[in-house]
Amino acid sequence: MITASVVETLRAWRHSARPLWLVGPLLLIIAIPVADGFLPPDIHLAHLLVVAVAVTAVGAGPRATALIGALAVLALVYAGVERRTLTTESVLVELSALLAVCAFLVLFTRVRDRRERELARARSVSDAAQRVVLRPLPQRAGPVTLASKYRSAEADATIGGDLYAAARIPGSTRLLIGDVRGKGLPSISDTAIVLGAFRAAAHRRIPLPELVAYIEDAVRWGLAEFSEPREDDGERFVTAAVMDIPDDEPVVHLISCGHPPPLLLRGRARTALALTVPDPSPPLGLGVWPADADCPDSAGACYVPATFRFAHGDSLVLYTDGVSEARNADGDFYPLAERATAWADKAPGPLVEQLAADVRAYTGGVLNDDMAMIVVQRDA
Repeated sequence: MITASVVETLRAWRHSARPLWLVGPLLLIIAIPVADGFLPPDIHLAHLLVVAVAVTAVGAGPRATALIGALAVLALVYAGVERRTLTTESVLVELSALLAVCAFLVLFTRVRDRRERELARARSVSDAAQRVVLRPLPQRAGPVTLASKYRSAEADATIGGDLYAAARIPGSTRLLIGDVRGKGLPSISDTAIVLGAFRAAAHRRIPLPELVAYIEDAVRWGLAEFSEPREDDGERFVTAAVMDIPDDEPVVHLISCGHPPPLLLRGRARTALALTVPDPSPPLGLGVWPADADCPDSAGACYVPATFRFAHGDSLVLYTDGVSEARNADGDFYPLAERATAWADKAPGPLVEQLAADVRAYTGGVLNDDMAMIVVQRDA
């Protein structure tokens, strides 16, 4: 499977090597008529001039293709004059065919280059949209170092149904990672709703439960507001993990809304611990609580944060199910905890790159879902 990055690399190489690309066709145009003059009358190589035009069309634009095509036609005429066969039926047919092929290849290169420019503009718009919707995380936020990796399941897309964000408030750092039901481009609107709600409220100095309650209200409103009349709102939801990392306490406060538990890595001990919340909340947007849930009439009362030790040198791996549910050819799930433990002593940047590369290798380069990962390390 050729990825978008490989295609982009090949396209960039082709554009940078366009002048060198013409050397072969020019040599072919010169060599064929010369060789034709030394061959017996029953052996004719001039029809191979079309190869020079075809090779040019692969690596050059319409102007260069038209130039090589004109030179190829002149070479064919020269070869016909030299052998006194220009007016014969065979040479006239070859000349007509060469003119038709040249015209087609010039048209082809013109359309291809226009499509490439349109694709470049579309990629530019997509990259700008990603920077607005899914902003890059800062490398540092207070006493923690951050690194992230994102890959959309949609071909050539840079954003999909997975999301993450960070916010800095006085005394702590707040993080969000989530997964919209669905994948790829159709889930972008729901992604924008969640991220917009988090950014609007995360900078306020409100308790973590109230922050999650605010996001829940915004998501429920957004899903209802932007749903089609026939869509079932009950099947649209967002799993999320929201956490607060105080600067002056070696702990992390976590509220999980149906999201996979983060991994706590201790580099020196090379251990990985899943931070499983005792009282998980329903996914955002459902608004469904267990019948025995005791929720007083106040914002965020049903959201109970769990507190875990997060000491200096520890790392947190936050991820979506595109990582934990990635499968190999035998259908086995990716062993995230096992692989992360082996590289627990790495810095956040190398660790997230290592995990992302390992997931790609494990799945054979094929991901059927969006994938997002964040590695957070508390610095000494």
